[in-house]
Amino acid sequence: MIEQLLKYNKEFVSQEGYHKYKTSKYPDKKIAIVTCMDTRLVELLPAALGIKNGDVKMIKNAGGTITNPFDSTMRSLLIAVYELGVEEIMIIGHTGCGVQGMNPKEMLRLMRERGISEEHIQLMRHCGIDLDAWLTGFTDTEAAVRETLDLVSNHPLMPRDIQVSGYIMDSVTGALTPLAGS
Repeated sequence: MIEQLLKYNKEFVSQEGYHKYKTSKYPDKKIAIVTCMDTRLVELLPAALGIKNGDVKMIKNAGGTITNPFDSTMRSLLIAVYELGVEEIMIIGHTGCGVQGMNPKEMLRLMRERGISEEHIQLMRHCGIDLDAWLTGFTDTEAAVRETLDLVSNHPLMPRDIQVSGYIMDSVTGALTPLAGS
């Protein structure tokens, strides 16, 4: 499959298909969006918000949440604010998220099934990684978005003039429901 993507890429570049995507590194709308990596949102979310290449900084991860104040998503938001001119942050969860209800015991079972040794799993634990917490999903999408909102809004390095708001997107229709109080 990767070979097909690389073949397409060569054709795209040789036909100069990139011209319509040219923009700067600065988001035109001065917005950063934290959302899920779910495949349903790849085209739906930009279409539902009317955004195009260059409009926003889009940061995606499993679940569209931030679980640690020093993870790469939080770092990316701080860079977006301080280096790239972002003034507003949207946290967008969605219906039917695969991280909702994710079970760490099942994830570890699947890792073992795919050849990850018990020695490597124990090494992670020995290094202080709480795999059960790290591999746990959330049970309530709204609560998970609210936790992320709280973490971003109250982060000691986030300026107080940055507006942070939360939403739940319908994974079928693209309808956004704003979270009250955000």
